[in-house]
Amino acid sequence: MIRRISALLAALVMALTAPAAAAQEATLIADRVAVTADGGLVAEGEVEVFFGEARLRARRIRYDRETDRIAFDGPLHLDEGVGFVVVADTAELSRDLRDGVLHSARLVLNEQLQLAADTVTRGEGRYTRLERSVASSCRVCPDSPTPLWEIRAREVVHDQLEQQIHFDRAQFRVFGVPVFYLPRLRVPDPDNTRTSGFLVPRFRATSDLGPGLRMPYFVELDDHRDLTVTPYVAQGRTTTMELRYRQAFRRGDVEIEGGMSRDTIRPGTVRGFVLGGGRFALGAHTVLDFRLEAASDRTYLDEYGHTSRDLLTSGVTLARTTRDESLRAEALAFRSLRIDAVNAERANRIARAAWSRRFAMPGLGGVARTRIDTLGLHRASRADVAGRDMARARAAVDWRRDWILPGGVEAGIAGEIVADQYLIRRDSRFDRHVTRVTPQAALELRWPWHRTENSGAVQVIEPVAQLVWARPTAPGVPNEDSRLVEFDEGNLFALDRAPGADNRELGRRANLGISWTRTAPEGWSAGLTVGRVYRAGDGAQFTELSGLSGSRSDWLAAMRVDNGAGLSITNRALFDSDFAITKAESRVGWRTSRLDLSTSLATIAAEPAENRPSSSSEWSVDAGYAFSDALSGRIDWRYDLASGEAQRAGIGMELRNECALVDVSLSRRFASSTRVEPSTNFGLSVELLGFGGGSPGSSGGCGA
Repeated sequence: MIRRISALLAALVMALTAPAAAAQEATLIADRVAVTADGGLVAEGEVEVFFGEARLRARRIRYDRETDRIAFDGPLHLDEGVGFVVVADTAELSRDLRDGVLHSARLVLNEQLQLAADTVTRGEGRYTRLERSVASSCRVCPDSPTPLWEIRAREVVHDQLEQQIHFDRAQFRVFGVPVFYLPRLRVPDPDNTRTSGFLVPRFRATSDLGPGLRMPYFVELDDHRDLTVTPYVAQGRTTTMELRYRQAFRRGDVEIEGGMSRDTIRPGTVRGFVLGGGRFALGAHTVLDFRLEAASDRTYLDEYGHTSRDLLTSGVTLARTTRDESLRAEALAFRSLRIDAVNAERANRIARAAWSRRFAMPGLGGVARTRIDTLGLHRASRADVAGRDMARARAAVDWRRDWILPGGVEAGIAGEIVADQYLIRRDSRFDRHVTRVTPQAALELRWPWHRTENSGAVQVIEPVAQLVWARPTAPGVPNEDSRLVEFDEGNLFALDRAPGADNRELGRRANLGISWTRTAPEGWSAGLTVGRVYRAGDGAQFTELSGLSGSRSDWLAAMRVDNGAGLSITNRALFDSDFAITKAESRVGWRTSRLDLSTSLATIAAEPAENRPSSSSEWSVDAGYAFSDALSGRIDWRYDLASGEAQRAGIGMELRNECALVDVSLSRRFASSTRVEPSTNFGLSVELLGFGGGSPGSSGGCGA
């Protein structure tokens, strides 16, 4: 029976603590404790010693007062409480358990990396020296004594202060077979998440560049700065050097990456890119952001696997947001990478500033908001129409107040007045100076019906009618920011459905709709919204594709279902009175402990005004499945149903256990917005877990 020997504990504390370490005390728990004639101490049985954060278990402990050393008979287990565990047969340590010699010992670092040796020497409370050692993070079981990988060395030194492991005459083995030999090898221990050295290499094979290897090297400049240097060589087809610089400041951070290449895709040309940005907090409510994105040509970023985006954005943004006020100013530059884009004819230089403030309306009640914003945009072209430059200044005030009427009817009134001043250059279709004032007013009625079922489920049906008055016409201005109009349940009852400021929704209209929701206690929920817009006249404000053109809009129907257990279904459609579909989008998501599936189907009609000469219909699938705790797979697929051609297909597998992570991927991208030629990419990376903060995988244990 384990018991505390309180009478002898004081003697142990005096023996195990020196004046220099008087602030620390040792605590002993044992079956039997005895003091020898020479003042030593012997503890036997289930012995445990606690000293600071360290905890030691052994079968027998002998303390020699003359040598000030402690001998342990194992099995010995020492846990220093900082991710450092030692297991040994026998040991002789100093009284603070930090220095000494251990025999037939094994070190476990951060419950990941194991180092075993015949003899382990501890010194200065910092260095652990292992002779004829083996290192691995793989489990070794009786039925599988050979680990997946291991490093054998004549000597290994673990620097606990610097969190580094030094190997002398290291031999790397896979399934017991020697693969390569290194006279010297240094790797970070599992607790060291930030140190200079090589990162996980990545093998990449593409139809453009052939097989190649990226070998990143991380350089720790100091506690708040680092640099990653990545050479990329691909079978003589490219010589590339990539850099990534990161720096953390007290109030922000910066990250910039770039690279330069000489390849066979464009012989004799130096190609490259820069992608980066930063974010800084200038005060409690003010943030400064900047972005820098550039590429030597339209296809470089896609060919080298950095991004498949077709628009690069650079600029500076300053934003301040409080409870009732917001301010935003930005200067941006754009460059399109699309094959059919003529950048000189695009508004690729923009300066914009906007301010708004919310306040209680004096005398009328309700909430009001005032807004002021300015916009200036520039094109490089000097041609008429194609080279149009424009500046706009806007001032606006809106107000809304709501009441609850008898019978539970919710009533609201709203109003808005917007004044715009335009300056237009190099577009003969418009006057040089245009002033536009557009007032609007609305009355809204909602009548929610509520029902609670015996099961506890709640149903709500809410019909809504909104009557809007606005002037029927306004002076014409260029439409720069309101080309892509969406009509959905989010703006069914909006006073203005134009996404930007250049296009204003004009004329008298009625927004009518009804919604139904049901929520069950077990988590199941569903909703349905149906609505339509009726106008006093057709002002030709919107395209056919938007669903808002004509005196009657298309019908809007939106549905969602969530079973509360991982399955979700959403559907949104626009269709006319003859049920001809203008737009339709369906999405199904299913998430379980092993499956993560998302599939969607989108159909959209042709619209020349949006550079869409033909209809399109796309089916996409993104899925991941865990076959076991160690093996998972993923697929992604994009298929154009209208043309009967695939746009993208990809598959990947990840194998992960306690000591290794293997990721394999294969993708095929067909014609895209930035290139006509299809491309195929193969990727492979192998990471040995247990070094440099790598998180352990699923091991399953011996015999699993």
